[in-house]
Amino acid sequence: MTWATDRLDEILRGEGAIPPVNLTLRLGLLDSWKPGWVRKTWYATPDVLQLDGAMFGGYLSALADQVAAFAAMTVVPGDRMFRTTHLQMQFFKVVRNPTLVIEGRVVSQSRSILSVDVDFHCSETLVARASATQFLTPIERLA
Repeated sequence: MTWATDRLDEILRGEGAIPPVNLTLRLGLLDSWKPGWVRKTWYATPDVLQLDGAMFGGYLSALADQVAAFAAMTVVPGDRMFRTTHLQMQFFKVVRNPTLVIEGRVVSQSRSILSVDVDFHCSETLVARASATQFLTPIERLA
């Protein structure tokens, strides 16, 4: 276990502090994880939708960044932290369904870089995909 996987387990148990950004943006947390993979179900509320009921792409990007971070946490070495250095979104359908299943998976890992893909599903339909790059750095550099 590492600081990151311990934190993921705390999240699943409903323990520990929730980052303020999660509360402000109503990002929710996590449903399940295993090494290299995470899943969450997210329920949109009317106040985060556009006038036509569609999701704002920037909001989906925030969810992608969060899920990519959770996925990175499943494999990051215990002596490292990470930061997103690149995030790219691709939208396949307009998202109007208030319930999303979001899965993140680590697709590549080196000593200093993690690459993560994040898929957004409404019902069984893939509606968006994100690709994120996480830069790994020793924990003491961030202190």
